[in-house]
Parts: sequence; C-alpha cells; structure tokens
Amino acid sequence: MKNKNELITWNPAFSCGIKLIDDQHKVLVKLVNDMFNHVSGNGEQEDIYFNSIIKQAVTYIKVHFATEEKIMLATGFKGYAEHKKEHDDFVLTVVKNINSYKAKERFTLLSFTKFLKGWVLSHIAIMDKQYFEYFKKIATRKADGKLSISLEDVRQSA
Repeated sequence: MKNKNELITWNPAFSCGIKLIDDQHKVLVKLVNDMFNHVSGNGEQEDIYFNSIIKQAVTYIKVHFATEEKIMLATGFKGYAEHKKEHDDFVLTVVKNINSYKAKERFTLLSFTKFLKGWVLSHIAIMDKQYFEYFKKIATRKADGKLSISLEDVRQSA
C-alpha cells in the first residue's frame, strides 16, 4: 500500500471541548483517512476493503450520533430535533451510497471517501458548532480551567 496520506487533518478548531465527543470526531477523521489510503484503483482490492470496513464504520457513526444526542437531550439543547434529523438523513444517505457502491452504480471508494470527508467537515464546522457554543454558555469552568457541565448548569440554563 502507498504511504499514508491524510484527506482530513485534525485541527484544534474542530474541538468542542468535550473530550468524549472530540475523541469520537478524531476517530471519524481517522476512518475517512484510512478509507482514502485504501483507494488503490484496483477495484477488487477496494471491494474487499470496503466490505470489511463499512459495517464497522456505520456502527461507529451511529454510536457517535447517539452520544451527541444523549448529551443534547441531557442539557436541554434547543436545536436537538434539527440535529437529530441531520444525523438520520446522513445515515439514510450513507445506506443509499453503500447500496450504490455494492451495485457498481458509478460509486467508487474514492467518491465515497470524498463524500464522507465533505459531510464530516461541514457537520462539525456548522451543525456541531451550534451545540459546542451552547455547551460553552452553560458550562462551569473548573479550577484547572477546563469546562464542565453539571446537573446544576443544566438546571440554570432551562
């Protein structure tokens, strides 16, 4: 396989300040980069890789979305319904793209990877930023300078 390349480079500007979410976003970036590094132009090799990784990728994406949604609900984030719809629409689009890929309908590993890159970056930069800002507003700064959201913070924001 060729040298490792990054289609997406993690940038601290992507950080929401919640370690769990930031770590999950980093895994999503790593996943897109891993797919990109398996684009070889050899359809058979790409099919083997795609079939081995896609179920794991979809499962991870669903876990990540569930984590974000659970935090949004727990903190009373008003944009929850819109955000959940965006997540649900993305999963449906991914399933359609997987079906197109498997049916050989002009959908390649490279195009799938670029689709994921665009979605991950725009989702973090636009949609996720909305709840990042909300969390920062209701969070309490601990003595060590880190933000934390307590039950009391949630109650006060309601």
